[in-house]
Amino acid sequence: MTQRWSEVLSLVTYAVGPGPATVVVDGTDAEVVAATADRLTTALGEAARGVCREGTTISVGGGGPRVVVWLRTARDRHAGEAARGDRADIVVDLHDRAWPVVRHVAPHLAEHGMWYLRESRAFFGARAATWDTRFGDDAPAYAAAVRRAGLRPGGTVLDAGCGTGRALPALRAAVGPAGVVVGVDVTPQMLDVARSRDEPLVLADARRLPFAAGALDAIFAAGLVTHLPDATEGLRELARAVRPGGRLVLFHPSGRARLAARHGRTLRPDEPLAEAPLAESCELAGWTLTEYDDAEDHFYALAIRKNADKSEISG
Repeated sequence: MTQRWSEVLSLVTYAVGPGPATVVVDGTDAEVVAATADRLTTALGEAARGVCREGTTISVGGGGPRVVVWLRTARDRHAGEAARGDRADIVVDLHDRAWPVVRHVAPHLAEHGMWYLRESRAFFGARAATWDTRFGDDAPAYAAAVRRAGLRPGGTVLDAGCGTGRALPALRAAVGPAGVVVGVDVTPQMLDVARSRDEPLVLADARRLPFAAGALDAIFAAGLVTHLPDATEGLRELARAVRPGGRLVLFHPSGRARLAARHGRTLRPDEPLAEAPLAESCELAGWTLTEYDDAEDHFYALAIRKNADKSEISG
């Protein structure tokens, strides 16, 4: 078993918890499901007594609350199968079977920060070197989104979750030589690639930005919100760092439907980037959603920072 598999099984074991539970391993590839159930049974057995497996169902401590572990593979294309994965408590990405990554843990199972950073870095770190090769033709879409945002020359703009820095040239063009552009990402390997863009870069979590309250005029975030364990919490931190009247641009070079199909998911009305939930999260976090455009070939949303009260500034 590889170190990566050991880390993932350790995280799943922690999320299941020490008490009684009934763990159901599910997925569209029966061979992968069976092999993973074997591995997880061993891992749970090392952490707890009374582990019993029947098929792909593992009873821990005599059985208790049901925990569904979905193994997402390239076969997840049928709408019904994808919906089963959307309802799972834990989702493990197995598009690369030698490099599993936990992509979702239900909030009631594990504290968000415990798994989010490690698994995000594991997912993107392994893909950083080839990221621009796979998605290099997206540069015009990024430039169009930045132009649409109406950023002012001389402004201070953050690319939150900048990845390999595909938006940085367009952001620099928007604010001009007198402006400030900074990229932030949690994955060192992504920033290593982004250094060729010749803009300041910071290794940091977008949920805990290293900027004073109100220091930024705008934030550009491509694909960030869907990777955050709590969208409202993340948007609230972005709002803290932006001055009243400042802008937040949420973007992706594929629309939600196309992106969901690529990952073998079905769209749900309660997803963070669906219009109603996003508007509500923005409102709770200190933003007003003013534009929402979920087209086939792009996703674009613009929010304006509301006037911040004293508690928001101090927080």
